Amino acid sequence: MFVKRTVVSAVIDKTVRTAAAAVDDIADGATIMVGGFGRAGQPIELIDALVEHGASGLTIVSNNAGGGEEGLARLIAEGRVAKVICSFPRQHDSWIFDRAYLAGELELELVPQGNLAERIRAAGAGIGAFYTPTGVGTMLADGKERRSIDGREYVLEYPIHADVALVSAFKADRWGNAVYRKTARNFGPIMATAARTTIVQVDEIVELGALDPEAVHTPGIFVDRVVPVGSRRWLRDGAFVGGVDVGGHPIEPAHDEQEGAQ
Repeated sequence: MFVKRTVVSAVIDKTVRTAAAAVDDIADGATIMVGGFGRAGQPIELIDALVEHGASGLTIVSNNAGGGEEGLARLIAEGRVAKVICSFPRQHDSWIFDRAYLAGELELELVPQGNLAERIRAAGAGIGAFYTPTGVGTMLADGKERRSIDGREYVLEYPIHADVALVSAFKADRWGNAVYRKTARNFGPIMATAARTTIVQVDEIVELGALDPEAVHTPGIFVDRVVPVGSRRWLRDGAFVGGVDVGGHPIEPAHDEQEGAQ
C-alpha cells in the first residue's frame, strides 16, 4: 500500500512581510535576546518595530546596552526596558543607558562576555548549568555556588532562556535557513537556539537551494519568522562603505570610496 507523502517544501514559508507584523505578538514583560556586537549585527529594523509596537517592562539580553540614539538605545529611551543583561553596558555613546541606570529606571545584570555567550549557548543546548572560573573572586560571584575542581575554584552559572530572539542575518530562504555577513554573525546563531520564538531580519530572501547547506550558520529549524528589510544603509551590494557617527547615523563614504564599492 502506498501512502501519499506531503510535499513539505510547498507549505513551509516563514516569511513575514513587515517587521511590524513579525513583532506584534511580543508581550509586556517578555525576555528578549537581541543580537549584535555594538552596531555589527544589531537588528535595527526589528527593534524599531518593537518600539512602535509598544511592549514594555522588557528584559533585554544583549552584548551591550545600546549606543547613540538608535536601536537598543531608543528602546531604553522610550522607557520600555526594565532590565538589561549584558557584558558591556557603557561605551563612548551610551548616554541613554547611563541616564536611565543612574536614575534607577532599569536594572542591570552584568555578565562577563564569555559567560554570557556560554549561558545563552547552554540554554539552546539543553544544559542545566555549568561551572566556570570566570568571575571567581569578584563581586560577580557573590551569592553563587562555588566548587573546587582539580585545585581551581569555579562558580556555578545557569542558562539564559528568552521568549524571543531578534537576530540580524544577511540572507535566508523561506524555510529560515540563514547566513550572516562576517562579524555580524556574533551572538545571532546561539541566540536563535535559546528562544521560544526567533525572528530574523535579512537583507534578502533567496530561493530554496540558493544557499550552500555547508555554509548555513543558523538552520531553519531554529527560526520562526524571516523578515526581508533590504540592504543596510551602510552597505552597498553587501560591501561595507561607511561607518556610523556617535549618534549611530551612517557616515557617507568619500567619492572615491563610493566608486570603489560599485
